[in-house]
Amino acid sequence: MIKAVIFDCFGVLTADGWKHLREELWGRDSEKLQRACDMEKAVNAGFIKYDEFITEISRMSKLNESEVRRRISGASPNSLLFEYMRDSLKPRVKIGMLSNAAGDWLGDLFEPRQTELFDATVLSYQVGAVKPELAMYQAIIDRLGVQFNECVFVDDSEGYCASARNLGMKAIWHQDTHDTIAAIEEIINA
Repeated sequence: MIKAVIFDCFGVLTADGWKHLREELWGRDSEKLQRACDMEKAVNAGFIKYDEFITEISRMSKLNESEVRRRISGASPNSLLFEYMRDSLKPRVKIGMLSNAAGDWLGDLFEPRQTELFDATVLSYQVGAVKPELAMYQAIIDRLGVQFNECVFVDDSEGYCASARNLGMKAIWHQDTHDTIAAIEEIINA
């Protein structure tokens, strides 16, 4: 029986400004793309400060720091998904958020009525690990008080979904909000 649905933040609950920026700048340059991804992992795990990350990305991209900040933070909430969470999910299951994030920007990204929907959140900088490391998945199920096989995990990274499946979670690779909602309903109602 499904007792919790766990959502990724960037790319699922919001648009992912960082993903779009790095693909635009370095999508065909594997060396620079790898360097940018390594920097992202370091900042998300709390190993470097966010300002250091911005400075390095600015240097690599030749964009000024304010432009890098603006482009990365260009995330808007997925209103349709939040409405579904509020109206349909919340009465039936616990709701969690599991995200690779360099800081707690939930108050900047979401309205209070949206953040109040979460029974638990786990942000990578708090754990000192990033998805797909076990510590991340373990932290969210512990905070929700559920087992892996009692969860649905939704992420825009197929690799993170595969890791969740290996732990016993049901996982949905998010590409379209309507399809994701239908897939959640199918799993919960099975």
